[in-house]
Amino acid sequence: MSGPVDNPTTHEATVAAIAEALPGWLPSQRWFAGKDREVTGIRPLSWSTILDGDPLLLHLVVEVEQDDRSDPYQLLVGSRQSEVPDVASSATIVDVDGATFYEASGDADLTAVLLELMAGGALVDGLQFESEPGAELTRGLRAHPITTEQSNTSLVYGSQYILKLFRKVVPGVNKDMRLHRALREVGSKHIAEPLGSISGTLHDEPTTIGMLQRFMPDAVDGWVMATTSVRDLMADPSIAPEDLGGDFAGEASRLGAAVADVHADLRSALGTEDADAVELERTVTVMLERLDRVAAEVPELAPYLSGLREAFDAMRHHPVPVEMQFVHGDLHLGQVLRTLGGWLILDFEGEPAASVAERSRLRSALRDVAGMLRSFDYAAQQLLVGGPDDPVLADVAMRWAHRNREAFCDGYAEVAGSDPRDAAVLLRALELDKAVYEVSYEHANRPDWLAVPLASIERIMTEGTS
Repeated sequence: MSGPVDNPTTHEATVAAIAEALPGWLPSQRWFAGKDREVTGIRPLSWSTILDGDPLLLHLVVEVEQDDRSDPYQLLVGSRQSEVPDVASSATIVDVDGATFYEASGDADLTAVLLELMAGGALVDGLQFESEPGAELTRGLRAHPITTEQSNTSLVYGSQYILKLFRKVVPGVNKDMRLHRALREVGSKHIAEPLGSISGTLHDEPTTIGMLQRFMPDAVDGWVMATTSVRDLMADPSIAPEDLGGDFAGEASRLGAAVADVHADLRSALGTEDADAVELERTVTVMLERLDRVAAEVPELAPYLSGLREAFDAMRHHPVPVEMQFVHGDLHLGQVLRTLGGWLILDFEGEPAASVAERSRLRSALRDVAGMLRSFDYAAQQLLVGGPDDPVLADVAMRWAHRNREAFCDGYAEVAGSDPRDAAVLLRALELDKAVYEVSYEHANRPDWLAVPLASIERIMTEGTS
């Protein structure tokens, strides 16, 4: 195999051919976030040759234009003159001069090079590969991609490391990288240790494109655990949730405690600010603007508009100052892992659809609490999606969600020293705002799931935050 090169070929014509093929290829990729609009143009911003010759490995950053919206995405593109590896057919981008160019995250030979370069601290054609201070990386491991991930691509090396490639890239140090480093420095028990990074340049600013972390092979996904508990309960609706062998409430409480721990660690590492009435008004304005946009797209939201506006307006009367800090920003059961040692929290990037500025803002810690409360509703109702109306199972789902929402808040309060339910007006508004975002997402991507956030909005507005 050829190795990293000091003076790589420019491959300008190849990059142009790849870019020309991308408008038809990108929408079929799971991680591409712009499926709601046609791709109207692709502009290569930069490219680097990681391996030259045969095989070839290129790193591309392209500007994806969709009418009035444009976002930069990164691609790993491989090519071989001889035998093309066994990668998914959807990975093939284009054939150029008899060579097949394909998305290379599924090519174990090529992705092995990324770990080698991080272990060696290499600088290759403008890309900086580094290990974190004190980390000694094992070389020679091959990788396989995790197929369930949506907005990014993660590669697992052996049973030791996981490399996340941030598909939509933003200038600067990625928030996920920054917060993991900060939490490591204060000894957080609830993260997977950051071990390395890959950085490039975007708009003349050093930019994170990949983050390597410790992989936890014994870990179980929080969503899987929670939905298994719901499935067990629905198999025999006569059983009370607390009497179920797979009752999740104990884990929900421990998860609440872990989230409170992480919030405390983030405050310790990065400090806090106080939000005054002006900042509170800005938040209300953002919520109302989102509501108006979604209501214009989703007529099913119309019966709830008055109540939603009232809930958001009520935030204006919340006592100030409100403590603000760095938070996860997109916390749900799919972002947590249960290991033998406890709960770990993943993916501190923030809400994928939010702007870089929004994701970087300090927030109330209650935003993460609200996100997890929404996730319990989703876990409870997901087995009902697409099925006939069943009042018995709907009641089971509501009882399961209520029990675990309460347990989560109990665990959080025990560690934090304050109960999130005491800030009922703020928590209620944040949870409803998240539900409005979900309405927009489901309408655009999974219309048969739209009933889930709509049912939650109705419940929250009639029952408060219980």
